[in-house]
Amino acid sequence: MKASVAMIEPNCHFCSDCAVRGFAVCASLDPAELREFEHLGRRVHFGSGETVFSEEDITTSFYNLLEGVMRLYKLLPDGRRQIVGFALPGDFLGMNTSGRHNFSADAIGAVTVCQFAKVPFGRFMEERPHLLRRINELAVRELSQARDHMVLLGRRAADEKLASFLLGWRLRLQSLNGVSDMVPLPMSRQDIADYLGLTIETVSRTFTKLERHGAIEIVHGGISLRDPALVEALAAA
Repeated sequence: MKASVAMIEPNCHFCSDCAVRGFAVCASLDPAELREFEHLGRRVHFGSGETVFSEEDITTSFYNLLEGVMRLYKLLPDGRRQIVGFALPGDFLGMNTSGRHNFSADAIGAVTVCQFAKVPFGRFMEERPHLLRRINELAVRELSQARDHMVLLGRRAADEKLASFLLGWRLRLQSLNGVSDMVPLPMSRQDIADYLGLTIETVSRTFTKLERHGAIEIVHGGISLRDPALVEALAAA
């Protein structure tokens, strides 16, 4: 984690060229509403490792991820880090009931977000129940992912955990890049370990084990699924 020196773009018409508009929080808005909506947001760029927001900070903004990947994590009392998820383009972050962020978000590589000030966004949302329904849909999806993560952290073997993670990540990427046996992994081995509740040594050994058994091939920037059926069998164990 490092302090943010984010670059902020001046306000202009962004919604017309937004790559995630069709599946982001704003997908429920009509053209007239989009013209008003785009004046609420500003595009902000973060460099690799920079903090977008921190756990327990007062929530002053919401964030729609446009480009890149973010790690979402909590720090445990003993200083260890538990990654609770990875955000992809189209994810909407920062909305909570406590008024404070309940996890931190850092950029993995370069990241671009559309940032909305909390108060004007709230007023805009109150007048548009269809936007509130869309936010609720995203919240339900996030809750489902959190439940899946709880199961993943349960009493499962390391290879089962890693197989489940790889398939789940591949499924999430399909909505952005289409179906492929090539699975980019922008996060580090340590990130994956902190997400699965394993040590980095165990994660590295398990990648090697899966490759040795012909399930995957480790390539630059990710893995290739050589035997998807075997990976699926491990994930379902």
